[in-house]
Amino acid sequence: MSVSDNTPIIIGVGEASERIDAPDYSAASPVELASRAARAALLDAGSADLAAHVDLVAAIRQFEISTPGAVAPFGCADNLPRAVARRIGANPTHAILEVTGGQGPQHLVNELAHAIAGGKAKMALIFGSEAISTVRHLMAQGEKRDWSEQIGGQMEDRGYGLEGLVTPDLIKHGLRIPITIYALFENARRARLKLDRASYAMEMGKLFAPFTRVAAANPHAMSPEALTAEELVTVTPRNRLVADPFPRRVIARDQANQGAAVLLTSVGQARALGVPEDRWIYLHGGADVKERTVIERQDLSSSPASVAAIRTALEVAGIGIGDLAKFDLYSCFPIAVFNICDAFGLKTDDPRGLTVTGGLPFFGGAGNNYSMHAIASMVRALRSKPDTFGLVGANGGFLSKYSVGVYSTKPAEWKPFSSASLQAEIDGWSAPALKSEAAGVSAIVDSYTVDYGGAVPRGIIIGHDAAGGERVVALSDDQEIVARMIAEEPLGAAVLIRTDEKGRNSIEQFIPAK
Repeated sequence: MSVSDNTPIIIGVGEASERIDAPDYSAASPVELASRAARAALLDAGSADLAAHVDLVAAIRQFEISTPGAVAPFGCADNLPRAVARRIGANPTHAILEVTGGQGPQHLVNELAHAIAGGKAKMALIFGSEAISTVRHLMAQGEKRDWSEQIGGQMEDRGYGLEGLVTPDLIKHGLRIPITIYALFENARRARLKLDRASYAMEMGKLFAPFTRVAAANPHAMSPEALTAEELVTVTPRNRLVADPFPRRVIARDQANQGAAVLLTSVGQARALGVPEDRWIYLHGGADVKERTVIERQDLSSSPASVAAIRTALEVAGIGIGDLAKFDLYSCFPIAVFNICDAFGLKTDDPRGLTVTGGLPFFGGAGNNYSMHAIASMVRALRSKPDTFGLVGANGGFLSKYSVGVYSTKPAEWKPFSSASLQAEIDGWSAPALKSEAAGVSAIVDSYTVDYGGAVPRGIIIGHDAAGGERVVALSDDQEIVARMIAEEPLGAAVLIRTDEKGRNSIEQFIPAK
């Protein structure tokens, strides 16, 4: 099939990684890992000389520059995208530093594909990296590095993009980091399915056991070990509970040293530069959406915005879920995968697999850049199975931002897509009424977690006022109450709430459901 010269395509992908226990470990900096991946992407497209044709570079934020208060222990480049570009011999006219969030890699592919199709860029290189494991390793050894660089030059810094992800009502009740908020989502799903703790734990184990087998065969995986469902969820000193219901092994592994890159251009430019057609991957459809804030969601057990994004991307591509040969569903926590499986009727042992990398807990949660690795793996998988389709779902925040791409070697005329109307629909969804201060309220627990990350465990609940139905958030540092939440079933329990001098709702009484 002949397509228009302006049709955007991926022509190269690359990855780089190192484990601290490997014989060739070099303690590479994040910029060096990203540069290695970028060089690999150029070579995958045919030649390192293609760097001279890159007129746009876009970098994913490392974790250590992802929030206003974050600190890079060894320093960092003042212009990350141009630091990498300089190392590979590129001199782009435009450089971008993307917002925080795991949706970033797929969002940039969607955005820059449109830019190439519209003639606003000729060749775009996207990359990202993390060296979190190396930083922790060197600091534990008392070693230091100087990774600071003064590059200067143009850079479109898009900011952190964190506005509205967490509200004051959540923050003052100890809900500000992913693990505790995702635990609430997970236990809300357990409530919906009416499963006890042990049964739900096994569900999580069965979901992720196949992921471990994929990671075990991936040379870039940080934890390449096949594990059974039981091994994943049995609590041991090495697999401790971090926040109910999560043992350590079923959450994203942030101790990663990994970089990945994707090279895009147009069909016309690829032909002119002699890039072999067996390298070409077409973006058949995509979508980018933002979910309502956590406290505004009617159902804490699901994220309908991400489901809608996948449906929309498949509609743009003109295919259905059954036409996909490969998936990579973002897997920072089990609920992110369960959410999509529940909506589309996918089984955890689907023969097509739900990941092409091994997933964030096992391949590695390379900060905001994980899905760049997913795209790289998907490109290689689809090249080996021409004319089949693969889907990458990329998640950011607290099931907050979701970007989707549908890929294939099968040629297709470019179809511009926009998620504006879908986003307007999402923004119009109704939100539950919230009772911020709930002194004297008797509430029913809809979801909860016990956070083991502090000096002592802390119990946190989201429920509804038994009388008026308004949503209520509360916490407890009282170790007698927390012990009861651990020993007995919190879901459906009645709690009596008081409001302290700081305006926080505290659990005064805990009465398990009968």
